[in-house]
Amino acid sequence: MSNSRPLHRGALIASLTLAVVLLAGCQGSGGTSSSREGYFTWVDDQGRVQHSRIIREPEPETEDPRPDPEHPSPSASDENAEFNLENYPDGNELERRGYVRPGEPQPYFTWQDADGNIRTSYYQPDTRSDVEKGRIKPPVQLTPASIYQRSDSPDPVVEREGGDPDAFAILGVETAGDSFLERWAENCCEDFGRGNVEGWHSDREFGLTVDDSSPVHSFITGHSHYRLVRIPAGAGRRDFIMRLRSFAREGMFVPSVAFLDATMKPVRIVTDLVADYVPETWHRRGYLESFIPVFPGHGERWMVIFTRDEDLRGQTVIEDKRGPRAIKHSRQGELGLAEIRER
Repeated sequence: MSNSRPLHRGALIASLTLAVVLLAGCQGSGGTSSSREGYFTWVDDQGRVQHSRIIREPEPETEDPRPDPEHPSPSASDENAEFNLENYPDGNELERRGYVRPGEPQPYFTWQDADGNIRTSYYQPDTRSDVEKGRIKPPVQLTPASIYQRSDSPDPVVEREGGDPDAFAILGVETAGDSFLERWAENCCEDFGRGNVEGWHSDREFGLTVDDSSPVHSFITGHSHYRLVRIPAGAGRRDFIMRLRSFAREGMFVPSVAFLDATMKPVRIVTDLVADYVPETWHRRGYLESFIPVFPGHGERWMVIFTRDEDLRGQTVIEDKRGPRAIKHSRQGELGLAEIRER
């Protein structure tokens, strides 16, 4: 026969109270609990006090988002952070490659064929510029040339005492009263008759013919046929770029251009033009092409197109499907003039 007896109701309440006190004491005691574990006390059906260990999952540690200056992050000390062409390639070179780094796969796109299969196709990015694609026109490049221009400075260039005149000539330093423009203007162009004048056409390219019927003048650069062209002027007239073409036909007329003011005095001379040769096609002859700025807003009212003796002694060598070929320079020729405006 068992000696156990059911607990009296008062004893049971006392036991439960003791359990609560013991639970609070165990959880609050530093010796029997911690922030990660503890105990709870309970009474079984026999009235015995039991203790069970509480096992909790470890809480994740909160990282400080602020960097510690004394402990740099691994990425900052990683060898991949070195400044080299592999990790930091040249931007222009990377753009030419379509922003595909060496060793990386080519970009691709996926598509579905007629049978419903998914296909992958690799492609090379189009790295051409908008100019190369023909979307926009390239900017006009002025033709290199020798330019002699009237100075707006009231003080002339004075000769330096003890200077070497040959050295001044090499450096382009001219003595007062002896500049090329002033010497060229001594016999040009106040006496030019204005009967044979070509008007300017802003809306289209127009042609000029230099032949035996053209006026002749003895410039300091040589005896030459010339053509006189009126530059458009007026309120709000802007400066522009002139495209000058000289077509090849039994020779080539190599032009130089002098710009005159309203009194027919030279203000600027453009010569030694390094013109580009555009080869002939089945519907057009080859030609030399130059781009020259014109400044009506700065007083330029006339232009004189002529050639020099030293140009007549030269020749233009071209390369075509028949091989290299020389085109002799001539006193006569056909020209095309057009107004080009930058937008």
